[in-house]
Amino acid sequence: MSEFTPNVPERPSLDGLELKWAARWEESGVYRFDAPGDRSAVFSIDTPPPTVSGSLHVGHVFSYTHTDVVARFQRMRGKHVFYPMGWDDNGLPTERRVQNHFGVRCDPSLPYDPDCTYPEPLAKKGERPLVNLSRRNFVELCEKLTEVDELAFEELWRRLGLSVDWSMTYMTISRRVQRLSQLAFLRLVRNGEAYQAEAPTLWDVGFQTAVAQAELEDREHPGAWHRIAFHAPGGEKVFIETTRPELLPACVALIAHPDDERYQGLFGSTVTSPVFGVPVPVLPHPAAEQDRGAGIAMCCTFGDMTDVQWWRELKLPARTIIGRDGRILPEAPAGLDGAEGREAYASLAGATVHTARERVVAMLRESGDLDGEPRKVVRPVKFYEKGDKPLEIVSSRQWFIRSLSHQDALLDRGAELEWHPAYMKARYDDWVRGLNSDWLVSRQRFFGVPFPVWYPLDEDGEPVYAEPIVPGEESLPVDPSSATPPGYDEGQRGRPGGFVGDPDVMDTWATSSLTPLIVCGWESDPELFAQTFPMDLRPQGHDIIRTWLFATVLRSHLSEDAVPWRHAALSGWILDPDRKKMSKSKGNVVTPMHLLEQFSADAVRYWAASGRPGTDTAFDEGQMKVGRRLATKLLNASKFVLSIPEPAAGAEVTEPLDRAVLDLLDDVVAQATAALEAFEYTTALEVAERFFWLFCDDYLELVKPRAYADIGGDAGRESARLALRTSLSTLLRLFAPFVPYATEEAWSWWHTGSVHAESWPTSAGGGDASSAELVALATTAISAVRKAKSDAKQSMRAPVEKVRVLGPREQLDRIGLIAEDIRAAGHVGVVEFDATTEALRFEVTLPE
Repeated sequence: MSEFTPNVPERPSLDGLELKWAARWEESGVYRFDAPGDRSAVFSIDTPPPTVSGSLHVGHVFSYTHTDVVARFQRMRGKHVFYPMGWDDNGLPTERRVQNHFGVRCDPSLPYDPDCTYPEPLAKKGERPLVNLSRRNFVELCEKLTEVDELAFEELWRRLGLSVDWSMTYMTISRRVQRLSQLAFLRLVRNGEAYQAEAPTLWDVGFQTAVAQAELEDREHPGAWHRIAFHAPGGEKVFIETTRPELLPACVALIAHPDDERYQGLFGSTVTSPVFGVPVPVLPHPAAEQDRGAGIAMCCTFGDMTDVQWWRELKLPARTIIGRDGRILPEAPAGLDGAEGREAYASLAGATVHTARERVVAMLRESGDLDGEPRKVVRPVKFYEKGDKPLEIVSSRQWFIRSLSHQDALLDRGAELEWHPAYMKARYDDWVRGLNSDWLVSRQRFFGVPFPVWYPLDEDGEPVYAEPIVPGEESLPVDPSSATPPGYDEGQRGRPGGFVGDPDVMDTWATSSLTPLIVCGWESDPELFAQTFPMDLRPQGHDIIRTWLFATVLRSHLSEDAVPWRHAALSGWILDPDRKKMSKSKGNVVTPMHLLEQFSADAVRYWAASGRPGTDTAFDEGQMKVGRRLATKLLNASKFVLSIPEPAAGAEVTEPLDRAVLDLLDDVVAQATAALEAFEYTTALEVAERFFWLFCDDYLELVKPRAYADIGGDAGRESARLALRTSLSTLLRLFAPFVPYATEEAWSWWHTGSVHAESWPTSAGGGDASSAELVALATTAISAVRKAKSDAKQSMRAPVEKVRVLGPREQLDRIGLIAEDIRAAGHVGVVEFDATTEALRFEVTLPE
């Protein structure tokens, strides 16, 4: 059965296998994609490009291992596996890392310095004043750091044993990907699916950028309810309750539910705001909550998205008071015309939101319009998922991709996908149904894919946004901050009658949502595209269904009128010992390299593969120890089997125990195959592992004497040897997707090729209940002998005088088929049978 005489090391070890085999795999190209010319022969994977902003953590190792198990299985099933890796290296996380790492900040007003000497990394935060860099210099520094990070990421992925094709690696900030991203964007503009608008947008005052609905998260935030009096005609007071009294000068109406009897007489009337003296209407709207606070609320421009809804639907004026820096604007808004009101506003100008709140409360207290003292409360507040300050809503000009008008189509696309686990589809459906705005894709940042757009300037130097200038597709990619539009020269930049480049960059999801098009050769390699798209699998975390998965389905729908893949496999989170999600922002992550060094890559992969699809899993070094034991046992069991001479040519499996074990293994292959085809990798690992320990703990001991020709004659010996080699070959291939290093090492002792290029074992459908029963009887018998010796504190090699087997005749007849194996393995003198009892039991007699 072997290709050559086995060459087994004296002391097999997991140590050093990662470096040894990672190098050989790269050299041999065993994982290189070889396009077969037939789409049905390809299995293509849309691998998540990890964000390059520091280090990977065990959560990454967890989910990427799941993908690799599937990739290795499909490769062994005969598929040409298309499995590229990418780096998501643009966006806010990378900018923040660069700012903190080098102590720099971007100042777009500065000119580019081609001879810039970039600062050294900071030893500690704040050790020197921040260094200002031009936009282009800042981007160059981002590129330098991401190159270093990407090398570290690749080293870790190789160490983990990911079987990706490293020759197809891509970066989301590369010129090739920028071109594709800009091309896709311009086609959306051309088709009316992308547009620009001035609108209230969620704004992170720390990052100084707009954010999208999908990037929000609610966090518990301390605040206080303030009961404030507005003044109605005739001296009546109308009390509202708010947690944001600083927005009083931005108030444009009071809103109550149309069925609220308390305010029926006020609807259509006007009341005056305290301190600022601005008349505002009292209006009905069904979105007002009767049981919240006083049941009547300020509509301010803007405190939250409900304010935006009321403002839009009731056609109210805008009185914006908060700027993009999170401070109160210097100029009072229109409508705040009274001298006292303007004086009060002047005391707020330039203040932070927190300071403005304190000052407004003080003025309300002084005027007598604060009813009682503020009541402390902790409530959910919207944050940008990567930010550390509550979001504000400011009016700004942004780019959007239409999604609201495609809700029904996107729900249909979700129904076309196979979801693993199936219940995850509900999260996607809920997100699509809950959309309340189009996808905002512009960011007021620097390190990203620029919008390839310029605007002509009128005679006053103001941009004419309605007449954007776009480049030809052949000139992409372009950076409008340094390139000039067709028909203009650089001297006209920023001058009346000239032009200005769009200063924004695309949200990182706007590019990473194109990963199927990026990797499959859209618009660049039609042959590759035809063989890989739509892709077979999108693996990802369940927490980014609303961002990456949704956005990719949307972009594929708009671009190709198709789903981007056939299957979506969702991984859960990794939880820390307190059952909290591990994340960099929480500071509770564990970096994986020391785990790979301590336990081995196979052991860490074993732990990862033990986490079921979609299920949150606890970080557990104990499981890694179990995985290391399994991988080590694979090596030692392989050494033992290969130390026994291989079966003679023409050998057959003739003995009942050997046939039963192979039948049982055949059933294991069928179960593992079905599980992996359904992306249930944990089930496949469990069934293989359960058989493996039975094989090592019981079958090897039972069959060893016969394999060494101590009993059973020539036929029995050859049967044992053939069953052992067959089992080992099957087991190494079953475990290859999970523990690739140990299986490759053991396979190499008796084969020239890679186990990962071998065929997946197939099932003949031979397993049945009688085979399983016979193996179970053999296990029960040898276990009884071991227990008797252990209870007597004797060696497992100690002789046994007699084993008396009592039970039903049918079971005794079955045990009789394997009695010689039991006798030899247990060093038993005599095996006797007694059919006088209904329950099976064993009586073991040791020598006196």
